[in-house]
Amino acid sequence: MNTKRSTGIADRPWAGTVRAYDLFKELTIALTVVGLVILGLSFTLGSPDEPSVTLKGWAAAAPTDFVTTATAELGGTSETALYGPPYTHTEGATQTIGPFDPQSLSGVRLPIDTANDFVITPLGEIGSAPAAVATWNRATDQQRSDWTSAYTDALGQAPESDPTQIPNGDFGPVPALTGALLAAAQAGSLDGVLQAQGEFYNLDYTRPILFLGDGS
Repeated sequence: MNTKRSTGIADRPWAGTVRAYDLFKELTIALTVVGLVILGLSFTLGSPDEPSVTLKGWAAAAPTDFVTTATAELGGTSETALYGPPYTHTEGATQTIGPFDPQSLSGVRLPIDTANDFVITPLGEIGSAPAAVATWNRATDQQRSDWTSAYTDALGQAPESDPTQIPNGDFGPVPALTGALLAAAQAGSLDGVLQAQGEFYNLDYTRPILFLGDGS
C-alpha cells in the first residue's frame, strides 16, 4: 500500500534571502549598549562620593572647636561623658518613659572614660606632651575638674574662643594636653591611634565617631 506523506511548512524549501548571522558581533553590540546605559544612569543617579570626615580634617578646619571639645572630654562634660549607658555610668543621664528606663536595660557594654580614651591614652601612645600627661595622671579628680572648668571658662571669654588669646591662668596641664592633641590630629596621627585603641587590627569606629560627634 502506498502512503503519501503530507509536507508541512517546515519541510518546504526556503526561498528567501540567506545571510550569515554573526553572534559575536550582536553580543558585543548588546553589551556595549547596556554598559553605556549603566554608566549613564550611575553618573546621573549614583550616590555622591563624599570624602569621609576625619579628625585630621576637623582639626584643620576648626581648631578652636577641636580644642574646646578636647577640654570637655578631659573635664567629663561632653555629650558622650554625660550620655549614660551603654557608654558611662552617669547618674540621671538615662532616657526614661515614666518609671521605665529602657536605656539602662543593656547596661554599660562599651565603657568609655572620655578623658583617658580620647586624650590621655592617645597622647601616651603617640608620645606627645609626656610631662603634661604625667602631671594630669598625678592630680586628684578635684584638681582635674578645677583645671578643666577654669580653662573652659577662659575659652568662652576669649575672642572667638581662640585658645591662643587666653591669658595665663591656673589651667594646669590642660592647655598643653589639648594643644598636643590638636597637633597630633592635624598631623593625621590621631585618627589611627584613636581607632586602634592598642590593637593592631580594629574595625570598631565607635570612639572616633563619638569624639567627632561631641564637636559642634
